[in-house]
Amino acid sequence: MTNNSDRIDDLRWQKFHVLDDGFVCLVDCMGDDSSVVQAARVSYGAGTKKVSDDRTLIRYLLRHRHTTPFEMAEIKLLIRVPMDCWRQWIRHRTANVNEYSTRYSVAIDSAQTTPPNEWRSQSAVNRQGSGEMLATEEGEKLTAAEERFQQAAAELYVERLDAGVAREQARKDLPLCTYTEAYWKIDLHNLLHFLSLRMDEHAQWEIRQYATTIGEKIVQPLFPIVWEAFNDYRREAMFLSRLDVGVIERLTAHGRDTGTAPPYDDAAFLTVQDPVWADLQRCRERDECRSKLVRMGLLAEGLD
Repeated sequence: MTNNSDRIDDLRWQKFHVLDDGFVCLVDCMGDDSSVVQAARVSYGAGTKKVSDDRTLIRYLLRHRHTTPFEMAEIKLLIRVPMDCWRQWIRHRTANVNEYSTRYSVAIDSAQTTPPNEWRSQSAVNRQGSGEMLATEEGEKLTAAEERFQQAAAELYVERLDAGVAREQARKDLPLCTYTEAYWKIDLHNLLHFLSLRMDEHAQWEIRQYATTIGEKIVQPLFPIVWEAFNDYRREAMFLSRLDVGVIERLTAHGRDTGTAPPYDDAAFLTVQDPVWADLQRCRERDECRSKLVRMGLLAEGLD
């Protein structure tokens, strides 16, 4: 493995822009792929090098969820992010954080705006998710109203400061679209967990842009072998529960008994579904199982 210092020097303080005025940039990095290997070999003892090379070992560790060696590397980032997105981010309580203080300093004069073609409807099936895009005509009205509101909020904040109101009180009506900045330091294990959740298609679009930027622009060049394994075993992988495995086994047996081949229809799926789901009119676990089988080519698409 090559030394990471050149990659760190190339990336340090380079701003990767996200949304309309956000960014992420690397402040510092401790460790690289070899740090993970080194930590693992301390645990495994002498002679491990002869059994597996570095790439094989990293892939084994991630595949079998041996997480401690990945905690031996750390990344520190500087981020600029809208406050509503930051609320989701800060829920990951496995990092060290120091955020820009609007008690000490004047709030950042920037707010996230929404283009007319980017307003999303509420999902009909997921209470915390988005649905289809709204019509551009409606989006233009929403964007115009957003601009008026943000301008009024900014003017009110400045008026309070000019009147001598304390910064800690003047900020109380700043909207959640206001950008904040923070240093965010996290070990590689917890960073991969953050990325696996926030790069997922079910995550909110805005934080997904930040997670994707961190993963592809910073983690990938600094930890290329870890990143490869992360994609193979976490991000692009599929988790099968005991119930999922049971459905697959029964569905395969059903195919043999009936002389049919995949993709099977939804009637076959419902026949072999887990008994716990059978009496439920709505069942998210059943829907997720169905989606997995569609991805694997065992069920025909468009059934649910």
